[in-house]
Amino acid sequence: MYFFIYNIGIFLYGFIAKILALFQPKAKKWVKGRQGLFQKLQQELQTKNIDKQQLIWFHCSSLGEFEQGRPLIEAIKKQYPNEKILLTFFSPSGYEIRQNYALADIIFYLPLDTKKNAKQFIDLVQPKLVFWVKYEFWYHFLETLHQRKIPVFLVSGIFRKKHFFFSPFGKTHRQCLQFFEHLFVQNAISKKHLEAVGISHLTIAGDTRLDRVLAIAAEKKRFEIIDQFAKANQKPIIVCGSTWQPDETIIAQYINDNVDNLPFQFIIAPHEINSLNINGLQEKINAKSIRYSNATNENIINYDILIIDNIGMLSALYRYGKIAYIGGAFGSGLHNILEPIVFGLPVIFGTKYQKFEEAVNLVGEKGGFSVTSYEAFNAVIKQLSKELFYQQAFAKAKKYVIDNQGATQLILQSTQVQPLLE
Repeated sequence: MYFFIYNIGIFLYGFIAKILALFQPKAKKWVKGRQGLFQKLQQELQTKNIDKQQLIWFHCSSLGEFEQGRPLIEAIKKQYPNEKILLTFFSPSGYEIRQNYALADIIFYLPLDTKKNAKQFIDLVQPKLVFWVKYEFWYHFLETLHQRKIPVFLVSGIFRKKHFFFSPFGKTHRQCLQFFEHLFVQNAISKKHLEAVGISHLTIAGDTRLDRVLAIAAEKKRFEIIDQFAKANQKPIIVCGSTWQPDETIIAQYINDNVDNLPFQFIIAPHEINSLNINGLQEKINAKSIRYSNATNENIINYDILIIDNIGMLSALYRYGKIAYIGGAFGSGLHNILEPIVFGLPVIFGTKYQKFEEAVNLVGEKGGFSVTSYEAFNAVIKQLSKELFYQQAFAKAKKYVIDNQGATQLILQSTQVQPLLE
């Protein structure tokens, strides 16, 4: 009965997506990206003459999961340059941004999880081993890989007590976990929950994203215009990353309340960079602001507010900051706080952060601060303006990075994975 319901659910998911595609751009991309997928995949394999004995498959749900898989891909390509990488995404928000990622040899959407699709897809690609990143446990794909004796590893997995697997209705689907050769999880809590239901083939490896942000920090990338901006008024900078409207309302109110004697400069990188959203943000702010696309070395010195209207710069901008505000935690979920803490920046964010291990840890250690309102944000800024309090928060942020680095090499050098790569 369970699998009958599961298969009906998969069918309905695809059917509803096709209806939504008629008027919703994201759903349209989801549907269009899967049209003729198997024919395109076969042609790609033939055109690139991929040796399937060297094909390693990475599956990521979306962009966030890709960032967790990316350090592994890069390490494999560096240490085993002859290996080929197949990268699949479930969501358009991952595929659309990373469809030209240079270190992947083939990039496609994952077909819907039906028995037929799983068999046809795996018949075509025949990978030597597979890494699935963090989330998504598509039963038919995992079962087919298990039946073919193709080893599958879960990377940066994280499990909570409320996870579907641990509910009375999740017992059958929990079989998915047995299909993995090994599970590399982020923390001891995940290990505890899995062991409680009889899953013991696992290792605490931490979060591979830390290795990625450490690599970004090591690049020491700089931007001439940002250098000029930082020097202009000699004020400390608050870098606001991936902000949404609720976040921007708080930031704008702080700027407006202090506009006559603003103690900070601000770099704001909205999540949505379309003109409508950026125009709205600039209208909220009473201080003079300028978009990065309009800034020059000469005019940037006249502004305290710089708005980033492109994608790709943000992770390198945190090196200019003293404090970071990270958006998303008043909505669907907190964005990446590892990028700022690698530079030691104390981080401020909204209320929905409990699903993020690093945020929970930092709040507990007072290296990160959850705020409920503008008043709470203002109070945290006042605390961080005191040098002793700031230095303590700075040290906690740096310590988290130092204590949790190295997940990538731990996975690659494990007794489960290394023999398959040699």
